[in-house]
Amino acid sequence: QVQLVESGGGLVQAGGSLRLSCAASGFTFKNYNMAWFRQAPGKEREFVAAMSWSGVTTYYADSVKARFTISRDNAKNTMSLQMISLNPEDTAVYYCARARSALYTPTSAWVDPKNFEYWGQGTQVTVSS
Repeated sequence: QVQLVESGGGLVQAGGSLRLSCAASGFTFKNYNMAWFRQAPGKEREFVAAMSWSGVTTYYADSVKARFTISRDNAKNTMSLQMISLNPEDTAVYYCARARSALYTPTSAWVDPKNFEYWGQGTQVTVSS
């Protein structure tokens, strides 16, 4: 079955960095767009970043652009999110997600959690001020 397992979360001071990883199994990883979402307490799940199946196209939320970098290794079935210049507003549970379909979807659709079918259990990122 499809499994997505995140790791790398933790507690960091404002201005610090973290690197999240997502290990995927149970499907042909290289065929699917992948994304990171996050959810802070009392808030809805929000889009963070996404990458096309090939790794050629990336898309970021405005709030993380220039600070976060998404990447993937299709040979190792892994995806990462490098986060720098973290601030307390980045505190949330971060989720790795797999697109619902292997077919083409426009980047504008990547921000909607409904277009992602499988989710990891999440990893907590806490940024202290």
